[in-house]
Amino acid sequence: MLGMSNQAYLSIWCKDFPEELILERFEKFLSTVPFSAKNPGFTHLEIHAVDWTESPVYEQDLRSVPLDAASIVELCKAYVHNDCCISVRSHRDLWVYEGDPARWQLEAQSVELLCYGLDFDEGIWRQDGHLEVNFGFEHLFTGHAGLLGIRQMTRPKAESPEEEHFLEAMARPENLHNYYEKTRDNIKKLFDWVRRIEKELPVAKLRLWSEGEENFEARLEEILAAR
Repeated sequence: MLGMSNQAYLSIWCKDFPEELILERFEKFLSTVPFSAKNPGFTHLEIHAVDWTESPVYEQDLRSVPLDAASIVELCKAYVHNDCCISVRSHRDLWVYEGDPARWQLEAQSVELLCYGLDFDEGIWRQDGHLEVNFGFEHLFTGHAGLLGIRQMTRPKAESPEEEHFLEAMARPENLHNYYEKTRDNIKKLFDWVRRIEKELPVAKLRLWSEGEENFEARLEEILAAR
């Protein structure tokens, strides 16, 4: 199996985030989500108080009846204060290269959205933002084995039999071309979502980052620019 554990994120700091506007801002944030065509709506809601060590004060599995942004906010009203964190999950469609034989498929991928009150977990918002998106696997936007981008000069060394098979497939120009095009499409969808967030919210600062890239945003721009 190809390595795929690193996650990609967006941290969002608003110009202000008072308690009385948390749910209003959160609803606008949720309204930007590009739902999967086959799996629309929010499928899980969890609310924590004080910090992550505490059990959730509210938790609901919504897979049987996915909700929209307004309905999620309605469920939150009795629990949301400055010392809380709200987490919801949904799905959006991205290109993935998998299967046996491997092929490109547009599939629903899980995404998590978080909202941090100013007093939650000793002010974790300072590090992670008032609002945060976990986009899921980093490789859906950066590719495997460093193949994509203008910095690639020589074929990387495979670290597993699965990666060796993958690199052999990508040695064929038509396969590498498709890899670029599908990954660029995923990146464009990510950037389109970020622009919608900027339009809907009073954003003071944004940070795109990931667990595996020193500068995730620059890496995405590099892959878009490579020809």
